[in-house]
Amino acid sequence: MPDRGGGPTGPRIRAGRPSRRARTLLVTLGVLSVLGMAFTMFAGFWTDWLWYRSVHYSSVFTTTLSTKIGLFFVFGLLMALAVGFNIWLAHRLRPPLSAMSMEQQSLDRYRMGIAPYKTWMLLAVTSLVGLIAGASASSQWRTWLMWVNGVPFHQKDPQFHLDVSFYAFDLPWYRFLLGFGFATAILCLIAAAFTHYLYGGLRVTSPGARATAAATGHLSVLLGIFVALKAVAYWLDRYGLAVKSSDFKATGNWTGLRYVDANAYLPAKTILFCIAVICALLFFATLWRRTWQLPVIGFGLMVLSAILIGGLYPAIVQKFQVQPNEQAKEAPYVQKNLKATREAYGIDDAKVTEYPGKSGTADKTKLRDQVDDTASIRIMDPNVVSPTFQQLQQIWNYYGFPTNLDVDRYAKDGKDQDTVIGLRELNLDGIPKNNWINDHFRYTHGYGVVAAKGTEADSRGRPVFTEKNLPSEGDLGTYEQRIYYGEKTSTYSIVGGPQKEIDYSDDQGAKTTSYTGKSGVNLDNPINRAAYAVAFNEPQIFYSGAIGKGSRILYNRTPKDRVEAVAPWLTIDGDAYPAVVNHRIQWIVDAYTTTNGYPYASRTTLGDTTADSLTATNNSRAVVAQQNQVNYIRNSVKATVDAYTGEVKLYQWDTKDPVLKTWMKAFPGTVKPRADISADLMAHLRYPQDLFKVQRELLTRYHVTDAQTFLSGSEVWEVPDDPTNDSGSAVPPYYLSMKMPDQAAQAFSLTTTFTPNGRDNLSAFMSVDSDPRASDYGKIRVLKLPTSTTVDGPKQVQSQFNSQADIAETISLLSRGHSKVEYGNLLTVPLDGGLLYAEPVYVRGGELKYPLLRKVLVTYEGKTAFEDTLDEALNKVFGVQGTTTPPDTGTTNPPGAGNPTVKQALEDAQKAFAAGQQALKEGPDWDAYAKAQKDLQDALKRAEDAQSKADKTTDKTTDKTADKTADKTADKTADKNKS
Repeated sequence: MPDRGGGPTGPRIRAGRPSRRARTLLVTLGVLSVLGMAFTMFAGFWTDWLWYRSVHYSSVFTTTLSTKIGLFFVFGLLMALAVGFNIWLAHRLRPPLSAMSMEQQSLDRYRMGIAPYKTWMLLAVTSLVGLIAGASASSQWRTWLMWVNGVPFHQKDPQFHLDVSFYAFDLPWYRFLLGFGFATAILCLIAAAFTHYLYGGLRVTSPGARATAAATGHLSVLLGIFVALKAVAYWLDRYGLAVKSSDFKATGNWTGLRYVDANAYLPAKTILFCIAVICALLFFATLWRRTWQLPVIGFGLMVLSAILIGGLYPAIVQKFQVQPNEQAKEAPYVQKNLKATREAYGIDDAKVTEYPGKSGTADKTKLRDQVDDTASIRIMDPNVVSPTFQQLQQIWNYYGFPTNLDVDRYAKDGKDQDTVIGLRELNLDGIPKNNWINDHFRYTHGYGVVAAKGTEADSRGRPVFTEKNLPSEGDLGTYEQRIYYGEKTSTYSIVGGPQKEIDYSDDQGAKTTSYTGKSGVNLDNPINRAAYAVAFNEPQIFYSGAIGKGSRILYNRTPKDRVEAVAPWLTIDGDAYPAVVNHRIQWIVDAYTTTNGYPYASRTTLGDTTADSLTATNNSRAVVAQQNQVNYIRNSVKATVDAYTGEVKLYQWDTKDPVLKTWMKAFPGTVKPRADISADLMAHLRYPQDLFKVQRELLTRYHVTDAQTFLSGSEVWEVPDDPTNDSGSAVPPYYLSMKMPDQAAQAFSLTTTFTPNGRDNLSAFMSVDSDPRASDYGKIRVLKLPTSTTVDGPKQVQSQFNSQADIAETISLLSRGHSKVEYGNLLTVPLDGGLLYAEPVYVRGGELKYPLLRKVLVTYEGKTAFEDTLDEALNKVFGVQGTTTPPDTGTTNPPGAGNPTVKQALEDAQKAFAAGQQALKEGPDWDAYAKAQKDLQDALKRAEDAQSKADKTTDKTTDKTADKTADKTADKTADKNKS
C-alpha cells in the first residue's frame, strides 16, 4: 500500500495547496485591496466634484468630465472594434489546411494551445488597445471643444485665404484624427499579419506561395488605407506650412511660409498627394488582381518621389535660387510674417516715435519744476521693502508678507497715489507650537492690509504707511480684514466647527472668530470626511472630534490655483495682486487666451519670454504653463478671488477675442460680461506684466515694419539685464505714474527700456497705459533714440554710479560693520528730450537687518547726484536750490542725522580719508598714510558705535520689545487654547 503520510507525493501535494483558511484570507485581502483602490479613485473624483460645486463652477467639471469620457469611449471603442474586426477577419480567412512543413508544425502547437482561449484573448487584446487609444483621445478634450465651438476670426491668411479659425481650431483636430487613423491602420495591419501568420495565411519558410489570396487581399486593403491616410497627410501638410516653425538665420525663430516653402514644398506636397492617391488605388486593386507587383511599384514610386520631390528639390531651390539673393526672395514672406506677428501679439498699434535723447533746454534749472509734473518717482521698491513691512507690521510671527509686494494706486483727496501694498497672510512656520489642531483649525487665516506711499519715506527711511496696525486702520476705511485665501496659503484649513480660530492677540489675550462664509466643502457627511481623509492622506479628518456640525474644509486657496481650476482653458499671469474693492479684499488675477495656430505669426515660449530678475529669485511669480509655445495671446479675462469667501469671478475683458468667445460657447455662463465690472474694481485693474513682457520681447525685432530693414538685422534691440541684481536676468518692467511726451497728464503706466543688440547704451524706451479708466488704456508707446546719439543705458548708469569716487566712498561708509547696501528699482523717465534715471538706495543696518531708505541716486545727461532725499538729488542735478523744507513724513535723512556724535565721527572719517590720499601723492609718505588709515578706522568705529546705540535706543528697543511681547502672548494663547 502507498504511504499516505510520509511518501514524497503526499507532502508535496499538501505543501502546494494552501489551506482553506489561507485561501479565504487571500481572497479577503484581494477583495479589500480592490475595494481600497476603488474607494481611492472614488475619493479623488468625489472631492473634485464637491470642490467645483462649492465654488459654483460645477458646469466646468461636468463639461470637462463628460467630454473626456465621451472621447475615451468613442475612440477607444473605434480602436477596439477596428483591431478586433481585423483579427476576426484574418482568422475567418485562414486556409482550411496548413502546409506540411516544420514551420507550420511548430505553429500547430501554439494554435492548439490558444484554441480554448481565443475569445478571451481577443477581448483582452481589443480591450488593451481600446484603453490606450481612449486614454490618448481623452487628453484631446480641449482640441475637441475648440473644434466644435470655434468661431471665426474674420481674418484670412495671405497664402490660402482661409479664416484663421481653420488653423487655430480645425487643423489641430484634423491632425489628431489623422494621427488616430495612422495608429489604427498600423495596429490593424500588425494584428492581421500576426493572425494570418499564426493560421498559415502568411508563410516565411514553407514551400509554395508566401501568402494566400485572402491574406493578400486583406493586408493590401489595410496598406491601401495607410497610403490613403498618407495622401490626406500630404494635403493637410500644405496648410500646415502656414503655421510651421523653422529656424531662419535672418530672424531666428520663424513661423509661416518662406520662398522655398511656397515655391518648392507646396507644389511638392500637391504632387505627393496625387501620387499617394494613385498608390492607394493600386493597393485596393489587389482585391481583384491578387498580385503585389503594381502596389509595390506604386509604393516605391511614392517613397522615391518623397525623397526627390519632397527633399532634394527644395534643397536645390534653397541653394541655387534663394541663397544668392536671399533678401529679395524672402522679403515678401517676411512682410507677411511682420504683419501677422504684430497682429497676433497686439503690437500692431504700437506707436514708435523718434526721440532726440538730449534735452533741448539750455538752462537746466527750468526743468526742475517739470520733473514733478512728468512723473511721480517711486522711491519705495516693492521688491526690496518686504522685510521692512515684515519687521514693522508683522506684529505676530504667524503672519508674513510675500517676498515681492505689489504696486497699485489709491485715491487720496481726489488724486490717485502710487501705493505699495501687501497682505498680512498666514505663516504656519511662525506658529508657536505646530500640531494638527493648530495648523489646520486654530491658525487658519491672515489679517489686514498694509499699504505705504510709493513716493515717500519718513525721516528714518521707513515707509509712510497709509494702512497699518492690527486690526488695520488708515485710509482704506472699513473692510473685511480676514484673509482665508492668499498667495502664501498653500495648506488646507477646517473652519466653522466647534474649534474657534485665532484672529490676533493683544494685551487682553487672543481674539477668536468662527468662519461664517459659505466657501469650502461641508464635512457633516461621513462619506465626505472619509473621502477627504483618503484624498489628503490624513486619517484624523475621518475620526477627529474637532470636526463637528458646520465644519467646512478650505483648500485650493491660492488665487492662481483657484482661477486655473475653474478655467483650465486660460493661462494665468504670474502676479496676482490684492486690492480693497467695495469693502472687501479681492485678489485680481489676469488671465490669457492663447493659441499656437495663428498663420505666419512667430512663436514664443511663455516661460522664457516672461522670465526676468524677479522670477529668477521668486519662481512663484512665473507665468502658469511656462512651457507653452504660443503665437497669439490676449488678456481676455480679468478674474477676482475674494480673500474671505474664496469666490471666483471671471470677467470678459477683451470682447473681440475669438478664442475667448469659443471657450465661452464651450463653457456657457462661466464668464461674466465686462459691464458687470464695478467702478471700484475698475479703478484697480491694470495692464498685466506677463503680457507686457511678451510684447516687449517681440518688439525687440518686430518694432520694424519694413522687411528689408528686418532682414538686415540692423535694428535689433534687446531687453537689458537688471543692473541692480546679480542674477543676470532681464530687468523687470516697472509700474509708474508718468507722462509721455504726447500726453497732457500723468497716467499709471508700465515701462521698460531697450538697448541695441550686444551693447549697453539706450536704444528705446517703452511704456503702456495701464489705467483702464483712461481712453488710452493698452496703448503702447515706444520712444526710439537716434543711432547717432549715445545715451547711457541702465547698466552704464549703474556702472558709473558704482565707480564715481565720492559715491563709492559714501557707499563704503554705509557698508561698514554689519550693514549692507541694497539698490532699488532703477526708474527711467523721459524728460524734455532727455532721459532721467532715479534709483533709491537702501541700507540694512544693525541687528534688525531690514532695509531703510538712505540715499537717492538721480542722473540726467551725464550729471549725477547722490543725496539723502529725492528732492535734494533733483535740485543738485538741475542746479537749483531747494526753496521748501520737505515734510517730515516724506523725506529721508542720512545715517546719524541729528546725532552730533555720528556727524562728528563721519567728518573725522572724511578728513582722515583725505589725509591718506594726500599722503599717497606725496612721496608716498607711508607713515602718514598708516596714521591716516588708523584715524579713519577709529572714526568709522566711533560712527558705527554711535549709530548702533541710536538704533538700539529706538528700533531695537521698540521692535524687539514688541516681538518679545508678541511671542510671549502667542505662546500663552497657544497653551491656553491647546487641544
